[in-house]
Amino acid sequence: MRTVALCLAASLVSGTSSALAEKWPSRPVTMVVPFAPGGGTDVLGRIAGRALSEVLGQQVIIENVGGAGGMVGSARVAKAAPDGYQFVLGSRADAINQTLYKTPLYNLVTDLAPVVLVAEQPMVLVARKDLPVANMQEFIAFVRKNQAAMQFGSAGAGSTGHIDCALLNAAIGVDIPHIPYRGGGPAMQDLIAGRFDYFCTLTPTIMQQIGSNLVKPIAILTRDRSPMLPNLPSAYEQGLKDIDASTWFGFFLPAHTPASIIERLHDATVAAMDTSWVQERLNEVGTASVSAERRSPEYLRDFVKTEIERNAAPIKAAGISVN
Repeated sequence: MRTVALCLAASLVSGTSSALAEKWPSRPVTMVVPFAPGGGTDVLGRIAGRALSEVLGQQVIIENVGGAGGMVGSARVAKAAPDGYQFVLGSRADAINQTLYKTPLYNLVTDLAPVVLVAEQPMVLVARKDLPVANMQEFIAFVRKNQAAMQFGSAGAGSTGHIDCALLNAAIGVDIPHIPYRGGGPAMQDLIAGRFDYFCTLTPTIMQQIGSNLVKPIAILTRDRSPMLPNLPSAYEQGLKDIDASTWFGFFLPAHTPASIIERLHDATVAAMDTSWVQERLNEVGTASVSAERRSPEYLRDFVKTEIERNAAPIKAAGISVN
């Protein structure tokens, strides 16, 4: 009798989950963007959110929940009800946070369900417009000579920009004070105002400012040039061989979300990202969508584990840690 009762209970739970999943989404859905408005993550989130709204037939509400290098927003979704109505635009920052913070607010592998890898963006090194350098070699020489009086900014402690600029500093042998902001947008505004010296950020955050000559581009921090900034040499081709920095983005739901909801959000995202106007906007803002074979939930699950390990090594080697 006990076995029969347990089977009945399991059947009821499964049936309830299936019924909920079949109706999903029956109301607006919230996409948590774990950084402030105006940054590269926010730009991508708003493009994807608009397209998803069209595919799902329900409004996708963008909610910026910044703090702790993206950890606050992701932790909120990790603790949310697993009903599909809150998901997070996670990123490489989430993988970094698993090592960077002594006590992360969530476990990226067990507390969030991977849905789909969405896009990638290269990092770019930019400086205040009046910094007296024209290329990477001049930048390195200037920073080494003036490091006692210089500062760099980022979208927040533990953000990809913080880590990549810290690794850049280590690669060129300097120790520069860090100014953390609550997002790439606020940091960019202060860089334009000349309140600090340089900034490692995602391409979408800064393309318009580069085009308007509000900041000075130094290098794409990847091995190859970006097709969105074809005239900007990479750090690699300018002689800095040890830096290859880009970031990735993906959607995650709370753990234990029904598989059918994960599949529905996955399929809707793929359809949304493949629409022609989305592809055009991604090109405009310096973002590349990922190839079809890298879009499955299973791929993202394995990719996340690899990314945690890959980012842990340089963080530990550089001695970077946040309480």
